[in-house]
Amino acid sequence: MDRLSGLLPFVRSAELGGFAAAGRDLDLSPSAVGKAVARLEQDLHVRLFQRSTRRMQLTEEGRLFYERCKRILEDLDEAHDMLSQTLREPRGRLRVSAPLVSYHFLLPVLPAFAARYPGIELDMDFNDRIVDLIGERVDVAIRSGDLPDSRLTARPLGTFRLLLCAAPDYLARHGAPQRPRDLERHRAVRFRYPNAGTLQAWPLALASGEAEPRLTAAFTCNNMEALLGATIQGFGIGCMPDFLARDALAAGTLRTVLDAQVRGAGRFQALWPSNRNLSPKVRVFVDFLGERLFRDGDRA
Repeated sequence: MDRLSGLLPFVRSAELGGFAAAGRDLDLSPSAVGKAVARLEQDLHVRLFQRSTRRMQLTEEGRLFYERCKRILEDLDEAHDMLSQTLREPRGRLRVSAPLVSYHFLLPVLPAFAARYPGIELDMDFNDRIVDLIGERVDVAIRSGDLPDSRLTARPLGTFRLLLCAAPDYLARHGAPQRPRDLERHRAVRFRYPNAGTLQAWPLALASGEAEPRLTAAFTCNNMEALLGATIQGFGIGCMPDFLARDALAAGTLRTVLDAQVRGAGRFQALWPSNRNLSPKVRVFVDFLGERLFRDGDRA
């Protein structure tokens, strides 16, 4: 850094013909400019200027060094201008990791983000595996639940509700459960977490002392899209997030059951490595999602 700090006084002295003129340009004293150049010469073990009482001119080595230093400073100025422009208008490739099911709520809002920030290229990886953000150089991840990784910074994006749903044909054949223990007479469509391998617990509000109903699985999968499809096909009752079931409920291909006894809620959050500065493109992406996601009705 000391070597770099001496380049500008040297270049200005060469361009303006002396330490005094360079000092006026840089708002430094002629002595400070002369000392900076002297330190640079000492560090390089070469004389950069021939000095006399009447004039100062570059040596041959100084002339070659000046041409290279001028290009270096011009490159630094260009890099500074580019970064300043980036801060004003974020740009570049943004690598985002998100669960497969999240495209249901991300795709409707991402065109507006692209229109607002045309300089950002979205590189979306819809995948249920837990990625190593630092090792895989992912800019930001969207995940649900609590992720106790101290290397990550998290920002909540919003909450969603969990619903118990079944196809009308299934309910016509088996009847609708009226209380949680009725689920023991029904067949369940279960979700298995792909990373942990455990089954999703159904968020039932049970009376004091009431035991968890024993669920009989007719279909188990590690993909929420498949769970939705199996439930629509009448395999049984499935537990799924409200944003996933919304279209099927509106179309009448699914109905909710036990609404008063389901108390499940989840949340999505944006995650990024805490040891990295929050880049402009990550900042505007996270802010945008915080403004747009889960803003209907009773969800935060």
